Amino acid sequence: MAARNTARKRAFQILFEGDQRGADVLTVLADWIRLSRSDTRQPPVSEYTMQLVEGYAEHARRIDELIAQYAVGWTLDRMPVVDRNILRLGAYELIWVDDTPDAVVLDEMVQLAKEFSTDESPSFVNGLLGRLKELKSTLRRDEA
Repeated sequence: MAARNTARKRAFQILFEGDQRGADVLTVLADWIRLSRSDTRQPPVSEYTMQLVEGYAEHARRIDELIAQYAVGWTLDRMPVVDRNILRLGAYELIWVDDTPDAVVLDEMVQLAKEFSTDESPSFVNGLLGRLKELKSTLRRDEA
């Protein structure tokens, strides 16, 4: 599963870069793929990374609505950019990717928060994604 861990980390980095640059994540993904093919120092972009970024892009509006709705005391634009993008990735994988156990998604996103964000971020990420996990079946139904 180390490959999926790396894929999630890269997907997070692509979402983060898109957010920071104000660029479409699919454009950033294409840039990463192009760079990995032309520069041997750049690691390849895995199929799972592509699936995560493309899946997020497909559901981005709904994901941001859900984060904004359930992030008590935080607006999306006031949230730390790292946390916002970890939550985006986690919400996509939790709600729309059926072959990954929910506990794995939560654990992986908490680990990203520990590695890239503040001391308070892991509990914030865990709490919000835990709430989405509880509501998962309803949230998918609401989108249809």
